[in-house]
Amino acid sequence: MEFLRPADWGEALAAKAAHPTAVPIAGGTDVMVEINFDHRRPGYLLDLNRITELREWEVGGVGAGAAGDVVRLGASVPYTRIMESLRRELPGLALAAHTVASPQIRNRGSVGGNLGTASPAGDAHPALLAAGAQVEVESVRGSRLIPIDAFYTGVKRNALAPDELIRAVHVTKADGPQQYSKVGTRNAMVIAVCAFGLALHPDSRTVRTGIGSAAPTPIRAKAAEEFLNAALEEGGFWDNGRTLTPSVAKRFAELCSGAANPIDDVRGTASYRRHAVGIMARRALGWTWESYRRGTSRGAEGVA
Repeated sequence: MEFLRPADWGEALAAKAAHPTAVPIAGGTDVMVEINFDHRRPGYLLDLNRITELREWEVGGVGAGAAGDVVRLGASVPYTRIMESLRRELPGLALAAHTVASPQIRNRGSVGGNLGTASPAGDAHPALLAAGAQVEVESVRGSRLIPIDAFYTGVKRNALAPDELIRAVHVTKADGPQQYSKVGTRNAMVIAVCAFGLALHPDSRTVRTGIGSAAPTPIRAKAAEEFLNAALEEGGFWDNGRTLTPSVAKRFAELCSGAANPIDDVRGTASYRRHAVGIMARRALGWTWESYRRGTSRGAEGVA
């Protein structure tokens, strides 16, 4: 195994072009586990730790909304920094960061690592889907933005070309409440049995979801979103701020559960995962809508 250590982003792209099978490593919280257990033995490791720009974030740039409303999050920004500095701008992602493993791993792990691994159980994915993120990738051929919905292509597979690297993630600042829930066998150092993210977008009067560890890839519950969007609009809920009827919450939860396509494994059964997704969806909807009714259009109220 050869170790490549570029000094800057240009060198990293050149190295990836010359060695397309090189595996990028920054925090190493996923890659080193696979190597240590001999589940993976790449010919080249591409160390990105000397590239400081990957550990930086800024508000502005190209993204899903107006330039000033987009957070450009470097691929190697650790979860700890997201929790500490971006709770107001990216509340759903900050909540997801709280559930990642241990403090030591949160100091090293990053959203870029989650995206690169593309595991359906990655903690960041539901929050990114709910927020409508875009992934900035680049090669020596140029750069492009990949909508998060198009990024996951299969079990632990993503839309990156062999010579591309993840440079940043673009996420529009929250204009409404967001929530994140995760079911695991314990409260820390655990892979999700299933996870759920929800974001209200009052500016566009839409709702987005994200489901993790309950399908071959991270997914959205699109039928549930369409149902809820219609119910909120037809009932005038965005304007009157009334409490949602139990029938709306129940149907939303059922549709979220129905969107899941899980398997039985050592962490849980498929039927349990479907059930848990429905429970998380109903609770997340209750929390976010109550926050919206109170006029708390930004920020996270707690971890489920």
